[in-house]
Order: sequence, then C-alpha cells, then structure tokens
Amino acid sequence: MTALFALATSLLWGLADFGGGLLTRRAPALTVVVVSQSIAAAVLGAIVLATGAWSAAGPRLWFAVAAGLVGPVALLCFYQALALGPMGVVSPLATLGVAVPVGVGLFLGERPGPTQIAGIAVAVAGVVLAGGPQLRGAPVQRRTILLALVSALGFGTVFALVTEASTTVTGLFLALFVQRVTNVAVGGAALYAAVRRGTPALPPGGLPPAALPAYGFVGLADVAANGTYAVAAQHGPVTVAAVLASLYPVVTALAARGFLRERLLTVQAAGAGLALAGTLLLATG
Repeated sequence: MTALFALATSLLWGLADFGGGLLTRRAPALTVVVVSQSIAAAVLGAIVLATGAWSAAGPRLWFAVAAGLVGPVALLCFYQALALGPMGVVSPLATLGVAVPVGVGLFLGERPGPTQIAGIAVAVAGVVLAGGPQLRGAPVQRRTILLALVSALGFGTVFALVTEASTTVTGLFLALFVQRVTNVAVGGAALYAAVRRGTPALPPGGLPPAALPAYGFVGLADVAANGTYAVAAQHGPVTVAAVLASLYPVVTALAARGFLRERLLTVQAAGAGLALAGTLLLATG
C-alpha cells in the first residue's frame, strides 16, 4: 500500500510540475502558483463543508499551516534557480530534499533492510540522473546553487510536515485545505509585492478563461499528491515512501518526451531505468 500511494504521489507531482512548467511559459510563476492554488483551495473548501471535516480541527493543523508557509517559498526559490542556472544542475539538486523525510524516519527509529537500503541508493541516483545533470560547461553561480538547495530543504520539509498534519481521512481533507489557504495567502502577498515593484501580474492580453482548467489541474494534482503521500507515509516506512515519492522528476521528463517530443539525454534514460530498478527493490524489500 505504501509503495502504491507513494508512486501515485510521484505521478501526480510529476504531471503537476510538467503542467506548471508549461503555464509559466505564458504567465509569471507567482501568478501560476496563486491561481492554481486558489482553485485547489476552493475545491477543497467544498469538500470540507460536504464531509464535515471541520470537526477534525485540532493542534495538528499547525503542521498544515507550516507546510503552507514553507511550500510557496520552496517553489519560488526553485523557479528562481531555474531562471538563473541550467536545469541540468538545478533539478538534481532540488531532489536532495528527500533527505529530510528520510532523516526524520531514521530519527524515529525506522531501520530499512539491506534490500531497501540498496533500493534507496539506486532510486536516488536514478532521480538525479533523470534530471540530466550538467557535468560540463560554464561555472554555476553560487546564488543558483543556494536557491536550489533552499528549495530542496523546503520541499523535504513539506513532505515531513504533511505527514504529521492529520491521522484521519477527514482530517487530511481539512489539513490540505488549510495548507492551500496558507499557500494562497503567502503567494498572494508575494504577488502583491511584485506588482508594487512594477512586475506585471498577468501575461500580455490577460488570463484567458480557457486556461483555467489547466490551472485547476496543476493545483488539484498537487493537492492529490500531498494527500497520497500522507497516506503512504502513515501506512508504511517514511524512508520508503519519501524515496518513491521523489521519483516525480522522472515523470516530468517522460511527460516532456511524450507531449513535447523533447529528446531524452542518454543520462536521463539511464536515470529512469535506475529509478525503476530502485523502485522494484523498495517494493520487494
């Protein structure tokens, strides 16, 4: 069950990143974040009202608030790093965030078996290679590396916080809603500050209504990924769930290959194969 939900997380996050990347080619990154998360918050709000999830309110919701504060910061650092430096450097560095939930799991007493340890090592190596790491070329700015590492720390922290935000299904709906509302508040404040500095909030010609379903898909896929990861981590080893959930760059690369006909580098294809091998080791270990 843990492997299934964690792999679903990778699929959803990978597709959300792919969709978000396409949208940011036409609109500012902050706008994509705020609009997509606002749609997700509205849908989750309706679910919370329909299920009576407000009854699950409790101290654990502070973990959801914290995740909502950290998430937009991590995402914006990631986008800025992509804008400053080559994706072949930024993407693999961002996946290092898996160290946070894995470290939490080890701290709490989880001890993976030899097969799982091998699977973790193989899968992480595969994810890094799937990002197409740039091994040659011009030196990368320190600021780019710092932003990528900050985003990695933020993504890993969100992984850990979402796991602690609820213990029931209705509580999970409420926690995800609170997280999204916080995301919108933080992203909206950042967008307002950017507009005050003269940065346009909308692309030339405005935001076409026909694009709203795409924004909704990105926001809801991200929400669903958080939910499936929480279930995976609560029903099995966090160390396994976190590594399997971190395979999303492979999904993004394959989506770009399938929909945009982008050619995979040899190192990316090898990384995808290693990630699959690591997944099999983790699932069977």
